Amino acid sequence: MRQFPPRRIVCLTEETVETLYLLGEQDRIVGVSGYAVRPPRVRREKPRVSAFISADIPKILALEPDLVLAFSDLQADIVADLVRAGVALHAFNQRDVAGILAMIRTVGALVGAAEQADQLAAKYEARLADIAGLPRPSPKPKVYFEEWDDPLISGIGWVSELIEIAGGEDILPKLRFQQAAKDRIISPDTVRDAAPDVILASWCGKKVVPDRIRRRPGWNEIPAVRNHRIVEIKSPLILQPGPAALTDGLDAIVKALWSDS
Repeated sequence: MRQFPPRRIVCLTEETVETLYLLGEQDRIVGVSGYAVRPPRVRREKPRVSAFISADIPKILALEPDLVLAFSDLQADIVADLVRAGVALHAFNQRDVAGILAMIRTVGALVGAAEQADQLAAKYEARLADIAGLPRPSPKPKVYFEEWDDPLISGIGWVSELIEIAGGEDILPKLRFQQAAKDRIISPDTVRDAAPDVILASWCGKKVVPDRIRRRPGWNEIPAVRNHRIVEIKSPLILQPGPAALTDGLDAIVKALWSDS
């Protein structure tokens, strides 16, 4: 970075945008991902400079950022281009709840707001513990989370953890450790045999069509399908590893699992 704390930040994914707003440091943001929607005012306040796996490099450079915040191996090519152009950059790679909390604290430290970030993360930690500690009826509902429909891709690490915090049982808990989507591809028979009580779906920016799920061969016998418990959770709430997942995303899971109990 040219200076500390950085005055001009570009965020290539939305969770760092939301974190900076929550810390009251939004005036440092000079460019954001096209997917940034939290808080809603960001749509009118900040210029769009990227999609998720592509970016307008000249537009980013024209903003003269002191720091660019990126996420995951999927942005590696964008990161490489910016590094070659001499831009200071921090690439996050959080894939679980602990990583999300660490991201919040790291963003705070990067902008000179470490104390506020620690307080924010601690608030989320307490909230997660409170929700996890609530008494729930037995047995736990078995939950299948679908991140994509063709091929079927199960939920990433933080989603699996949030299902358990909400009082559910992820039918594919071992897949949470697979960071890459291609390593979480499953067969329809795997879901059918696991017989989930609830199906949660968030098709990564595409609207979920419950009828397509119901019509899959043999899925009419799955309890979640039979009992009409297919619930869409909007991508910005659950598929961004940041504050949204720990708040509105978790609340949506709790509602899907327990609203009828």
